[in-house]
Amino acid sequence: MPDIRFTSAAVIGTGMMGPGIALTLALGGLRTTILSRTPEGAAKGMEKARAQARFLAANLLVDGSVAARAAESLAGSAAFDETIATADLVIESGPEDMTFKQELFARMDGLTPRAILATNTSGLSITAMASRCARPERVLTTHFWNPPHLMPLVEIVKGDRTSAETAAAVRDLLQACGKTPVVVRKDRPGQLGNRLQMALVREAAHIVAEGIADANDVDTVVKNGLGLRMPAYGTLEHMDMAGLDMALSILDYVAQDLYNEPQAPAQFRERVRNGNLGVKTGKGFYDWSAKSADAVRAGRDAFLVEVLRYRRAAGIAAT
Repeated sequence: MPDIRFTSAAVIGTGMMGPGIALTLALGGLRTTILSRTPEGAAKGMEKARAQARFLAANLLVDGSVAARAAESLAGSAAFDETIATADLVIESGPEDMTFKQELFARMDGLTPRAILATNTSGLSITAMASRCARPERVLTTHFWNPPHLMPLVEIVKGDRTSAETAAAVRDLLQACGKTPVVVRKDRPGQLGNRLQMALVREAAHIVAEGIADANDVDTVVKNGLGLRMPAYGTLEHMDMAGLDMALSILDYVAQDLYNEPQAPAQFRERVRNGNLGVKTGKGFYDWSAKSADAVRAGRDAFLVEVLRYRRAAGIAAT
C-alpha cells in the first residue's frame, strides 16, 4: 500500500457516537464531514459536535483556538456518494446490524479506490464486515469509547486481511488527534475492552442473583475500589505488584465459585423477559423512576473531566 496521508474524513451517524468521533478527527486537523440521511440530521450532528468542542474548551481540555478551528473544519452533508468518494478516511457509526454494515461497506468500497474504511462497532466481526469488499486490506475497526469526545481509548481491530500499514496509519492519526489507540491483533468477539468489561458484568449480575450483594453495593465496590484505582494502576500491573505466586493461589481458589457458563447470566434473561430493560423502560437492576440517568451521565462526565485535566496538568501519559 502506498504512503497513507489523511487530510479529509467522513463520519456516518449523528447519534450518540458520530458527532464526538467527527470532532476528534477535526481536532486532529482533518476536514471532517458528518453524514446523515437528511440535511437536517447532518446539521443537528454538526451542532452536537460544535457543542462538544465548546465543552472541551470551557473545561480547559483543549485550547480555545484549537477548538474553534476544529469546529470550523466540520461540515454536514446528506450527499453520501460524493462525500465518500473524496474522503481519505470514513468511519461509520450506524446500527449494530451485520447485514446493514456488510451492505454499507460493500457500497463504500465501490465508491472509493483509496479511502480507509472503518467501523465503530463495539463487538461485531470486522472480518465478516469486510467480506464483500474488493480491498479488505484497508478495512478495520476503530472502536471509540463513550463519550468519544472525552474518553481517550480507541480500539483498532485488525480483520484477517487488514494490512499492517493500514492499522499503523490509523493508530498514528488517532494519536495525533489526542487519543490513546491500542491495536487489537485478532478479530474476536468483544474485541479487547468489552471482553474485560463483560467478564465483570456477568460476575456482577451473578453476585446479585446469588444474593451475595445487591446491585447498589456491587456498583459501590466498583466505583470506590477497583474502579477508582484502575485509571493509574492496570489489572496486570496490580498482579505483578502483588506477586504472581499469591495471585495464582487466589485465582485457583476464587475461580471455582465464579460464573463460568458460556452465556449471559439468568439475571439478564429474567429482566429482559419481564420488559425491565433499564433506563429506557424505567426499571432494570435499578428503579429509574427514583434515579436520574441524566444526573448519572453528568457525574460521569464531570469525573472524566477532572481525571483528564489532572493528567494534562501533571503530564501523565495515558498508557
